[in-house]
Amino acid sequence: MLFGSIEAGGTKFVCAVGNAQCEVVDRIQFPTTTPTETLQRAVAYFKQFEEVVALSVASFGPIEIRPSAARYGYITETPKVGWSNIDFLGFLKQNFEFPIYWTTDVNGSAYGEYWFAQHTGHSVDSLVYFTIGTGVGAGMISAGHFLGSQGHPEVGHVRLKRHPDDLAFDGICPYHRDCLEGLVAGPTFEVRTGHKGMDVPMSDHVWDIMAYYVAQAALQSTLFLRPTRIVFGGGVVSEPFLVKVRVAFHQLMNDYIDVGALEDYIVMPSITGNGSATVGNFALAARQLD
Repeated sequence: MLFGSIEAGGTKFVCAVGNAQCEVVDRIQFPTTTPTETLQRAVAYFKQFEEVVALSVASFGPIEIRPSAARYGYITETPKVGWSNIDFLGFLKQNFEFPIYWTTDVNGSAYGEYWFAQHTGHSVDSLVYFTIGTGVGAGMISAGHFLGSQGHPEVGHVRLKRHPDDLAFDGICPYHRDCLEGLVAGPTFEVRTGHKGMDVPMSDHVWDIMAYYVAQAALQSTLFLRPTRIVFGGGVVSEPFLVKVRVAFHQLMNDYIDVGALEDYIVMPSITGNGSATVGNFALAARQLD
């Protein structure tokens, strides 16, 4: 018995099959091209494995996650060219009879981190998973359930207090300009500094500005949800950056709420190799059989 995973990104698809222990048995990745070509390639991959009994998809969005909605299973109005109003889930169901779970990319990663914590002896009953890369998003889990019944959370578009040294920067979000995504997504580095984030040394003050914004997102999550853990992943995030985030978070919280050691509360993903969504998908696929 095997479980399938599709991590559908705007740049690449990662498809994998795993066993009941959520271990990868086989894996492939390929570029995200046209919907027809990309989805057909995903279907062809899973048709190789007769042992697959359930599948989970963690997709870039926005997507429709309400089963009662007419466009349930669709990628809706996305900036990814050619992918708006695509019946992703419907295409898969035309080709497979086994159960298919449908959720966001960050939800998949959040569930992977939650499952891993549960199966490695850590007492984590709730968490928030942020990804900070080309865009910003977050998945939220409480007692094993995702938050957001009327749609998935859009945490990347919360509003923030501006850093006093960053007031001249307008932000890059086409909808809100200086929301969280507009201030800390990867492309903001080039606008602010003329360099990609990987080429900006951690000593540059821009990282302190970014940490101030990310710490506000962690603070909001803490005050609204009181999670056991907040996980940050994505291309912008590194452990040296999270050191700055923890310092800013401590200053902003000002000892109002004790969340324990910040090194255990604001953390990098526990699953290495950017594998959180794959593990999460295996676990969510298995849950479909319960």
